[in-house]
Amino acid sequence: MSEILVLVDHVDGDVKKVTLELLTLANRLGDAAAVWVGPGYEGAKDKLAEFGAKKVYLAADGELTSYVVAPKATLLAKLVQDKAPAAVLVAATAEGKEVAGRLAIKTGSGALTDVVDVAEGFVGEHSIFGGGIIAHAKVRTGTPIIAVRPNSVAPEAAPATPAEEQVSVELSGADKAAKVVEKVVEEKGERPDLTEAAIVVSGGRGVGSGENFTIIEALADTLGGAVGASRAATDAGWYPHQFQVGQTGKTVSPQLYIAVGISGAIQHRAGMQTSKTIIAINKDPEAPIFELVDYGVVGDLFQVAPQLTEEINKRK
Repeated sequence: MSEILVLVDHVDGDVKKVTLELLTLANRLGDAAAVWVGPGYEGAKDKLAEFGAKKVYLAADGELTSYVVAPKATLLAKLVQDKAPAAVLVAATAEGKEVAGRLAIKTGSGALTDVVDVAEGFVGEHSIFGGGIIAHAKVRTGTPIIAVRPNSVAPEAAPATPAEEQVSVELSGADKAAKVVEKVVEEKGERPDLTEAAIVVSGGRGVGSGENFTIIEALADTLGGAVGASRAATDAGWYPHQFQVGQTGKTVSPQLYIAVGISGAIQHRAGMQTSKTIIAINKDPEAPIFELVDYGVVGDLFQVAPQLTEEINKRK
């Protein structure tokens, strides 16, 4: 089968969930070949093998991560030229989309961004207007370069024993134009990362205030989940914007999503509708969120959510 390059998204060897999604998608369409840039591979090799990397191209030179974005695009361009892959998959993150754009220019190829699925023939599926319209697109020139939105594909383990090949690339002056001078690790609490959490509890306009978000946090902590918020809640200043779930926030796809006091506007639904199981708590029986849920509770969140938290604690 044709080789498909997957740019590994990692932080010092900690592989991001989106990479596992990309490997899964690549193996549906061909043979996944992971492209590793920078140090930390030894601690991540088992994870890549578990999720089906048939081959790993290793570019462990620390210089490649000493500059912003450009070296990764140059490395991928060299691999496209030397290996002639059927496609290149990257994460549709801010960095991933810039890599895709630079790579498209370097290789004279077309690029698709914010793709939520890829069908045979590398036809990309796009969910637009908050999920109201599904569009399909295909690259007509060069090697398809596809940036896939995180949490669009469920990772599937497919154990393999990948061959490893050392690769290198000579960087130009342009590749070194923007240098990384400092890295700051964001302080995180005990809760899991929102985009990678298996359980997410989100609060919306119905929560009423920032102080009341303690109800949402208590339920999330009881379940070992992450806390999210609707755009209405973050715009009101009740919860930080980095926790916004929706079309203009983060896309999540947990095993369990609990929407508390969220009406279910199309903007919010676009960021969570691929969750495996969805539960909503809302006092309005006509709230649009109930059209989407697996289980719905019509009731006052200030009574239902604390009672749910209490019952879960009793069963621990």
